[in-house]
Amino acid sequence: MKPKVLLLALLMVLTLSGCYFDSNPTLLDEPDFEYEPPKLNLQKDIVMTFTGDVSFADNWHIMDYCKKNNCTPKDLVSQDLIDEMKNADVAHMNNEFVLSTRGKEIDKSYNFKGKPENAKYYNDFGIDFVTLANNHVWDYGEEAFLDTLDALDAAGIKYVGAGKNIKEASEPLYYEIDGRTIAFVAASRAEKTKRTPEATDTTPGILLCYDTTRFVNEIKEAKSKADLVVALVHWGTEDSDKLEKVQQETARLYIDAGADMIIGGHAHMLQGIEYYKNKPIVYNLGNFLFSSTEIDTALLKVTLTADNEVKLQLIPAVQKDCKVTSEAGTEKGKEILRTVESISEGIVIASDGTVTR
Repeated sequence: MKPKVLLLALLMVLTLSGCYFDSNPTLLDEPDFEYEPPKLNLQKDIVMTFTGDVSFADNWHIMDYCKKNNCTPKDLVSQDLIDEMKNADVAHMNNEFVLSTRGKEIDKSYNFKGKPENAKYYNDFGIDFVTLANNHVWDYGEEAFLDTLDALDAAGIKYVGAGKNIKEASEPLYYEIDGRTIAFVAASRAEKTKRTPEATDTTPGILLCYDTTRFVNEIKEAKSKADLVVALVHWGTEDSDKLEKVQQETARLYIDAGADMIIGGHAHMLQGIEYYKNKPIVYNLGNFLFSSTEIDTALLKVTLTADNEVKLQLIPAVQKDCKVTSEAGTEKGKEILRTVESISEGIVIASDGTVTR
């Protein structure tokens, strides 16, 4: 059969059977449900920065320098360090002074007090929260201590390790970032002669950890609610890079309780770094913006990666003549990093400050 005849026959069969091609087909009705594409869980790296002791006390070196030179504290710190803090998801400093115009200095060698409005300087550095569990937040007694809490609240700066009662002083500070919860807890065992009181059910103060029971319980509570727990501890011997035995012993205890990282302050000097159960312990960040003394320091940059790995980087700097100068990439900076590595246990610090085991 010829092709034309075959095609004509096929069309006749389709027509007779009721099957034909409609040049104007009817569209199907819309489905009665909405389609949502699957959501991808694309977590980002979370960056945190930490410094050691900071003082905006009007009766101490930094603010005295600013008054004489008509500047503010941010003018004393290298811009790259400020940028690191401002760009971080969470930035921290240790508040080593009182924010008040009231109170009477307690009996001790050094008492630091700044005006309440000095709390605003934290905002110039992009700081989110400060540690108050230390040995200078009670330098002028209860009135000035309470003023400090109010001044930080007014400036929008959160704090941890202190409060109007023990419940507040023991409360972890939580941040929700990119679907993950990070908790910060803080306590102090800095004083050889105790002058800073621990809060009670009815009285203000800080959280102490000479007896570790309460702090361990706080860490456990934080771990039950958070993906990462950072313990900030004020401890160690001042002006020494040598660790006290109790630092190492209790650091392990806190990690066993659930802390994922420990960062220390108080010694006014950089101390070593080590890992326990794959968790980092940065024993002391020393001074940051605290005095006129020439001393090595560093900004600690912590990155929580998308797969929840904790990475450390030390950005070396020098505090001298009331200024903090970044030494990142310089020979002096490399020397600072080599020094920290030499007093550490089982770590390597690369020339860019990256810490590895």
